[in-house]
Amino acid sequence: MRFMIIVKASPDSEAGVMPSEELMTAMGNYNEELAKAGILIDCDGLQPSSKGARVRFSGDKRTVIDGPFIETKELIAGYWLWQVKSKEEAIEWVKRCPNPMPGTEAEIEIRQVFEAEDFGAEFTPELRDQEERVRAQAKKQ
Repeated sequence: MRFMIIVKASPDSEAGVMPSEELMTAMGNYNEELAKAGILIDCDGLQPSSKGARVRFSGDKRTVIDGPFIETKELIAGYWLWQVKSKEEAIEWVKRCPNPMPGTEAEIEIRQVFEAEDFGAEFTPELRDQEERVRAQAKKQ
């Protein structure tokens, strides 16, 4: 099972306050532990929403909205992508994480990633082949 582990933003992360050397060391050690356990697929921190944009879809119309975005608690500051046996295992790993926003309350959300079998008959053999080709191409880059 794959899970995306989402670190929620804080006022500091949205203001562009960089993590301390102490936090970067703790996170580096944690990431190393995840990699050694064989569950880490990918991870990264994200720039503040002031450097981002959203594209709103309404029928065929597209509207671009530049950041920053107001609801800090709804924004993402970083993520991990893990391969684990269960949601419970993901929870146990998250509980071992250093506080990503020292000095304030922080929240990490755990979301399971869809697998091909989750889509049922609508995910035809042709669509499965297409997805495999796209993933293979992406890995080459």
